[in-house]
Amino acid sequence: MSQVEKFAYDNAIVRKFAIATTFWGVIGMLVGLILAFQLIFPDLNLGIPYTTFGRIRPLHTNAAIFAFVGNGIFMGVYYSLQRLLKTRMYSDLLSNLHFWGWQLIIVLAALTLPLGITSAHEYAELEWPIDILIALVWVIFGINMFGTILKRREEHLYVAIWFYIATWVTVTMLHIGNNIEVPVSLWKSYPVFAGVQDALVQWWYGHNAVAFFLTTPYLGLMYYFVPKAANRPVYSYKLSIIHFWALIFIYIWAGPHHLLYTALPDWAQSLGTVFSVMLIAPSWGGMLNGLLTLRGAWDRVRQDPILKFMVVAVTAYGMATFEGPMLSVKSVNAISHYTDWTIGHVHVGTLGWNGMLTFGVLYWLIPRLYRTKLYSVKLANTHFWIATLGILFYVIPLYWAGWTQSLMWKQFLPDGLLKYPNFLDTVTQILPMYAMRAFGGTLYLTGVLMMVYNLARTMVEGSFVANEAAEAPARVRVAGHSDGYWHRWIERRPIQMLLVSLVLVLIGGLVEIIPMFTIDSNVPRIESVKPYTPLELAGRDIYIREGCLGCHSQMVRPFRSEVERYGDYSKSGEFVYDRPFLWGSKRTGPDLHRVGGKYNHAWHFNHLVDPTSTSPGSIMPPYPWLAENDLDYSLIKDKIRVLRSLGTPYEAGYEDIAEEDLKLQAKMIADELRQNGIDYEGLENKEIIAVIAYLQRLGTDIKVQQQAEK
Repeated sequence: MSQVEKFAYDNAIVRKFAIATTFWGVIGMLVGLILAFQLIFPDLNLGIPYTTFGRIRPLHTNAAIFAFVGNGIFMGVYYSLQRLLKTRMYSDLLSNLHFWGWQLIIVLAALTLPLGITSAHEYAELEWPIDILIALVWVIFGINMFGTILKRREEHLYVAIWFYIATWVTVTMLHIGNNIEVPVSLWKSYPVFAGVQDALVQWWYGHNAVAFFLTTPYLGLMYYFVPKAANRPVYSYKLSIIHFWALIFIYIWAGPHHLLYTALPDWAQSLGTVFSVMLIAPSWGGMLNGLLTLRGAWDRVRQDPILKFMVVAVTAYGMATFEGPMLSVKSVNAISHYTDWTIGHVHVGTLGWNGMLTFGVLYWLIPRLYRTKLYSVKLANTHFWIATLGILFYVIPLYWAGWTQSLMWKQFLPDGLLKYPNFLDTVTQILPMYAMRAFGGTLYLTGVLMMVYNLARTMVEGSFVANEAAEAPARVRVAGHSDGYWHRWIERRPIQMLLVSLVLVLIGGLVEIIPMFTIDSNVPRIESVKPYTPLELAGRDIYIREGCLGCHSQMVRPFRSEVERYGDYSKSGEFVYDRPFLWGSKRTGPDLHRVGGKYNHAWHFNHLVDPTSTSPGSIMPPYPWLAENDLDYSLIKDKIRVLRSLGTPYEAGYEDIAEEDLKLQAKMIADELRQNGIDYEGLENKEIIAVIAYLQRLGTDIKVQQQAEK
């Protein structure tokens, strides 16, 4: 008989992550609510740079994903891992370094994003010094997790741990692959990849950030906490095996479905669609495994708010993972993409799956850490119903808005003209839906505040156990899989599981990415496409700083309605010098890829300073500081140097005369503005001149090519 060993679980680190989860959850959701109201009341942008929609939107997404959900992941992992492996975490020091390092990353994000310091890659906006810090903290987490696994007392690795392992190795790969960039300065860099290639790599990362940060670790939490809360075993062990291996292999291929009908080659789009549709099977297998775990416990579900949260969470996971593949079908994507339908879909996952499961885990966990009962079950039940109603009021109006947008964008009159040529008509039509969305968000946040109060009172009434005494038999190593279960071979070998998981996720990524970098026909060159001038480059960086890509796409798709509305559809060769690519994910404003030359300089000036002066009823925030701030071109030499090293064909030594060219082009634009009655001292030195130069360049290179062919 093996010797019984005594030890203590580290609950202190779990409590830290639990408190951080609730704190950042409130912050992230509050910022999201402010954004929702800004779309209804543009004055809430406050007329200052740091609170505009474009700058704080990435703050909201990063806070929701990496601060709220991220801390929720670590809370659940640190609690469950110790108990599943019958051991304390490998290192208390590494646990605390992980915690404080992660909070530092969040604070840096909260400071840099409102300042306009961004790489513009969705879900990966943080600049290179923070990217390095993320990698270091993630490695600390990995060492601590694998150190704990290797010193375990329990030979068998439970299914939740498989998902933790796959999460760690895949996020490592994704973070490194998508953040290969060359620094220009401490807070400015350019990605190595450009245009179509950058878009593919970004959505290989972006979709799988959803897959392997918002999904797989939470599936691990589902497999641990749902059976614990229900006091029942997982419904099917075999189904969990199929769910895990099928999910991690198929998910990694699906990224290109974010780029349907774009300039991405058709073969890559089709590959993403096929694997996205295949995702329904393993995703629903996991959902059914979670729900059927509650078989025989439905009477408890009616009484227990924790189980209610978990049931809605798993159901929302099933809904989101059915809708996602459906949105990947080209005929459906033609309706949904760039509309609020996509935003509604995303929030089914974040509010329903991630949010509700996190709330359920917190309600289950905190009383156990404090050796007491939940302060108020009634209050938790009220939170459940308010949160559920909040999700419905949030999501349903966005579906409605998305369908309205798409139908209005595509509708023609009998004479062949667009029925709604003015894009703003499609914006004002959906403002009531935006108001309903804001009401739903208010309900959801109210529920979270109720939870914070409930958990705080629970903590006050309980007694926290920082080091929870435990005992377990010493580990007995079992060779082979003599018990007859073939899967035991890998369940007892964490390093092999890590390596096999890495191979599976690498296959899909490499098959999609390598051809894009080795087959020239995937990105055919267009002779008339030239690099940006220094002034246009400066304007592009300001456009990125202000977050304009959050509302404006730069991708005209090959639809009759879009070509009629915007101009010729976009070609892959037009983006070869775009670092980063700016195709966008959502159109709150019109597409800008063909805006160059459409309006004169004065129109752009007035539109940027006061959008309603040119577009009455516009919900775009004003940018008066662009006309007040002097353009900083101190980095222009370094930018030219870095871009040339990445393959942009600036002539050798051009950086030495770049500033002179910048000033010459700026003077030409300023002179034209003066001719239109816009005149004040130092006009040619203002940031707005650079932005105008960039906007007037967009989509014009292809016109040069077409004129040459004529």
